[in-house]
Amino acid sequence: MRSLLGRWQTWAGFGVAAVVLFVVAPAVLSDFRLSLLGKFLCFAIVAVGIGLAWGRGGMLVLGQGVFFGLGGYMMAMHLKIADAQLRGDEVPDFMQIQGIRELPSYWQPFASPAVTLAAIVVIPTGIAAALGFGVFKRRVKGAYFAILSQALAAALAILLVGQTGLGGSNGLNRFRTFFGFTLNDPVNRRMLYFIAAAVLLIVVAVVRQLMQSRYGELLVAVRDGEERVRFLGYDPANIKVVAYTVAALFASIAGALFAPIVGFIAPSQVGILPSIAFLIGVAIGGRTTLLGPVLGAIGVAWAQTLFSERFPSEWTYAQGLLFIVVVGFFPAGLAGLGAVLRRRRRKPPPPAEQEAPDAETVGVNS
Repeated sequence: MRSLLGRWQTWAGFGVAAVVLFVVAPAVLSDFRLSLLGKFLCFAIVAVGIGLAWGRGGMLVLGQGVFFGLGGYMMAMHLKIADAQLRGDEVPDFMQIQGIRELPSYWQPFASPAVTLAAIVVIPTGIAAALGFGVFKRRVKGAYFAILSQALAAALAILLVGQTGLGGSNGLNRFRTFFGFTLNDPVNRRMLYFIAAAVLLIVVAVVRQLMQSRYGELLVAVRDGEERVRFLGYDPANIKVVAYTVAALFASIAGALFAPIVGFIAPSQVGILPSIAFLIGVAIGGRTTLLGPVLGAIGVAWAQTLFSERFPSEWTYAQGLLFIVVVGFFPAGLAGLGAVLRRRRRKPPPPAEQEAPDAETVGVNS
C-alpha cells in the first residue's frame, strides 16, 4: 500500500512540474524571461547529475564545467557550420576574419547533425569513464579527487582561451539557426525552452529510477562505508564510475542546450567558477534529495541574475557566505529543513524527574 501511495505521489509530482513548466511558465513569463528560465533549467540538469554523484555517491565533483563546456562547444561548432552553409561560405564568419579559408579537420565531423548529437553523448561519457576508472581504481577520493577535477576544469578553460580556431576568449556566438529553425523567431525560442524542460523531467526521472534501484543502494553504501562494500564482494570503483559518467552525460546535454538558448559559449562558462557555482546550487538546495539540486540551481541562478546587477561585487561574497552557512549548519540543504523540523516535533518530551521525598514524609511513613 505504501509503495502504491508513493508511486502515485511521484506521478502527481511529475504532473505538477509538467503543468508548471509547460503551461504556467509560458503563459505568465515574457519571451525574454522564458528564455532566461530555459538557461536556468540547463543549470538544473547539471545539478541533478551532481546530486547523484556527490549527494548519493560522496564524490565532490568540482569539474562539471569540463563536460558542460564539451557539450556546449560541440553544439556551437555545428551551429556555426550551419550558419556558414546558409550564407554559402566555406568557414564560419570569425574564421574569415582570421584569414582561415578552409574548415579545420576537427571541425568537419560536426557538419553532420547526427554526428554532433552522437558526439555530445559519446565523447564526454567516454572521457568521464576513462578518467573515472583511472582515478577510482587507484582509490583516489575526497579532497584529492575534488582538486583533480577542479584542475581539469581550469586546464580546459586555459586551453580554450588559446585556441583561436574555437573563438579564443570570446568563444563561439551569434548563432542564426538550430537544426534548420531560425533562432530569431520567438516561436522557435519557445521550442528550445520546451526541449530544455522536457530534458529536465527525463533526467529527474532517470535519476529517481537509479536512486530507487539496487544500484542506488550500493552507491549510498559506497559513500558511507567503501571498505565494507569491497568486503562484500563489490568493486566500489565500478559503482562510482557509473554515477560519475551519468553526471558527465547530463552536464554535456545541458551545455548543448545552453549554447543555442543563450546564444554563445565561451571559456568563462567552462572554468573553475562555473563548476563551483553548479556545486553551490546543489548544496543549498539539498544534495541528498531528488528535487533539492533542481530547486537550488534554479534559485541560485535566479538570485544571481537579480542581485548581481544591483550588487555586482557584494553578490559573490553573499553567495560564498550562504554556501558556508548551509554546508556548516544545514548539511542536507534547504530541502532537509522540513525533515529536521518534523523530527523535532516528533521528539518525545524528556521524562519528568522524580522529586525526592521530604523529611516529614519520611517520618510519617516510618
